[in-house]
Amino acid sequence: MEQSATLDIETLKITQEHYILASQSLHLPRPGSEGAGCEGAGCEGAGPGVVFGWWKRGLYFFLLLLLVTMIVNLALTVWIIKVMNFSMDGMGSLKLNQDGIRVEGKSEFLSPLYVNEIQSRGEGVLVLKSEKNVTLNARNDQGQLTGQLTVGPEAVEVQCQRLEVRSSEGGRLLFTAEEEEVVMTTEKFTVTGSEGAVFGHSVETPLILAKSTEDLKLESPTRTLTMEAPRGVEVSAAQGSLQIGGRKDLQLESTEGEILLDASTIQLGNLPLGTFSKSTSQAAHEQSVYEVCVCPSGKVYLSPAQSGSTCQIMNNICLWS
Repeated sequence: MEQSATLDIETLKITQEHYILASQSLHLPRPGSEGAGCEGAGCEGAGPGVVFGWWKRGLYFFLLLLLVTMIVNLALTVWIIKVMNFSMDGMGSLKLNQDGIRVEGKSEFLSPLYVNEIQSRGEGVLVLKSEKNVTLNARNDQGQLTGQLTVGPEAVEVQCQRLEVRSSEGGRLLFTAEEEEVVMTTEKFTVTGSEGAVFGHSVETPLILAKSTEDLKLESPTRTLTMEAPRGVEVSAAQGSLQIGGRKDLQLESTEGEILLDASTIQLGNLPLGTFSKSTSQAAHEQSVYEVCVCPSGKVYLSPAQSGSTCQIMNNICLWS
């Protein structure tokens, strides 16, 4: 009895489900009247069809927009290739080859440029221009700055451990500058300024020579002018006169050798006259020949010449020197 009752209940459920499905199939809209004339509660079954229609229209619009975007991008790409002159060798004036990059015409770099070598064509020149300055840096493997060349509007600055200037033919060294020493290896160093050359400290050179048509002048306006050499100092004038003057003392000193004044005429002007009993005016009036005397201190003076030397007699100059 219990089994038969269970079967009747299951049969009743199956019959009820068939009835519900049959009733829903009767309320489906017709193909030609989708969503037409529905108002209020009777339009609940037409919602999915309306949503599907707008979704399909949006999909078609999106595909159309995507197609237009692709066409515009393709047109812009073709225009850029045409304007920039892209080719298999490079872009416009920029050519790529096995040795590197070749640029024809003017090029502007807005960021730092890192290259191993920059050179111009054989028949042209390489010109670097900048609104402010042009700076060339050299770095080591660790990225540390080892050398810098800056060409600015006011000066050209070089920062390096050693600066060398070599000749174009043979690479002969002409000029060397270091922190402690500057060396000129040229055969001749010429100064053409009207004021000559000014040195704040000592100058070491084997020869100072003026042109044949100009005078050589060594001058120290406010300090002492000293000329020293381990083997001697030679001052000569081949064609003109030689003048040595000083505001205070003029000292010629030789520690181991002699002082040689070699000339046809040697004049020592304004030497004091040594006298003992007569006045200077009387001695100058009566005496016409004098001898040159030297004091132990080195002071030179005149003494009236006689049959014998009068330097020891009339040595009042040495007493006050």
